[in-house]
Amino acid sequence: MEIKLNLNTIILYVQDVDNLKSFYTEVFKLKVIEEYQSTWALLKTGNCHLGLHKIGDQYLDKTKGPFKFDNNAKLVFEIEEDLNKVRTHLIDQNVAMREIKTFDNYAYWLCDGEDPEGNVFQLKQRK
Repeated sequence: MEIKLNLNTIILYVQDVDNLKSFYTEVFKLKVIEEYQSTWALLKTGNCHLGLHKIGDQYLDKTKGPFKFDNNAKLVFEIEEDLNKVRTHLIDQNVAMREIKTFDNYAYWLCDGEDPEGNVFQLKQRK
């Protein structure tokens, strides 16, 4: 049996839904399409949604200071704007951004950054 899949939503488990909702709506101008009492927000990101779900207290180590989630996922957003200008704009807004890079025979420029809880995102612009 073949199942056709269409990725609809990526959910990040986060400590502060409201803070990350503000980050993604203010910095990237994503639209909130659903939210519930500081525990859930669903943002429109083009063909896919980004869900922000409050992580359970049992998963947090409150002895470690400010929360930074260590995960192995990366959100990738393709942009049409000039990546150098977007990177500079984000740095001016105190968003942690790495250097722009690319690879041989690869059609995109890439730049990674981090949201306030340490989730890595990548911006990619076609060369």
